[in-house]
Amino acid sequence: MPTCPAPVRPLTAATATELTTIAAQLLAEHGSATSPELLKALPDACAQLGDEVRHVLRPVDTADGLFVLRGLHLDDTELGPTPGHWSTVADAGAVWDVVLLLVSALMGTPIAWDGQQDGRFVHNIVPSPGHESEQTGASSSVLLTPHTEDAFHPGRAHLLLLACMRNHDRIATTAASIRLTELAKEDIAQLKRTVVPILPDDAYEQAQQFAGPPAPAPTLFDTPEGLTMRFDPAYTPMDEADQQWREAYGRLEAELARVSVAVSLEPGDVLVVDNDMVVHGRVPFKARYDGTDRWLKRASVRVEGRPTRPLAEHDEHGYGQAALTAWTD
Repeated sequence: MPTCPAPVRPLTAATATELTTIAAQLLAEHGSATSPELLKALPDACAQLGDEVRHVLRPVDTADGLFVLRGLHLDDTELGPTPGHWSTVADAGAVWDVVLLLVSALMGTPIAWDGQQDGRFVHNIVPSPGHESEQTGASSSVLLTPHTEDAFHPGRAHLLLLACMRNHDRIATTAASIRLTELAKEDIAQLKRTVVPILPDDAYEQAQQFAGPPAPAPTLFDTPEGLTMRFDPAYTPMDEADQQWREAYGRLEAELARVSVAVSLEPGDVLVVDNDMVVHGRVPFKARYDGTDRWLKRASVRVEGRPTRPLAEHDEHGYGQAALTAWTD
């Protein structure tokens, strides 16, 4: 698996300072990165930003389906120790929450979930004791299987943003684009069929208790932009599918593994992933729980009017989960 081949879009020092200065001003004015008033203020704050950052944050435009925004600089000591759980982060790194929200707002509409991390728009991804072997961001000792973010939900993000706070051990995020695979037409046809559902993952306890029937969904679909996918094998009940579909799904998994890349983020890097083109995961590592472990901040972005999803998704129940938006037009 190649390491760090992701396209890099650099920020100049002046533009990085512009972003962090406006973020600090917003935080000082509203007192918290989770303030509803700060969220409503994002569009006006974005209007103050110059053309360079808008150009750098143009849509993903290569078959890789991702890029790394580079040029932000943070102080490891000032950041404080890596928390042991997302719920204990409090205001640690709050200015970087706001920077990530500004970046998100320049690319679309930030979204959150009422059933995950208390409805926060920026999630903290840290290894947590007792969760080492789960298929969630809190795991560490197992491979986080490549997946579409929030694949179970029709309102899932179009873009996933991962901002690196700390990564002393250069632990890699994995990524694989459907546009780089070589699949037979017969396999593509099989995987366009609506056969089995994708179930809510372990980060969504409320959704897992949903009383309604699961909603089957296609794995692949054509769009004006090209082939896109909805993929989460860890939460897909394979035994409910027919043999031809399972075999095609297995060949898709193999192709995604073949084209997968490993991106080791540096502090200040923001990885932007097209969630319709690219599945992402993480290599295993041994957490120390000593305040120096890997720490990412995650944001989800919806791009309104983007034609990359089947119309039938509008009829899905989303397992009772409601997507929250940062502001209402």
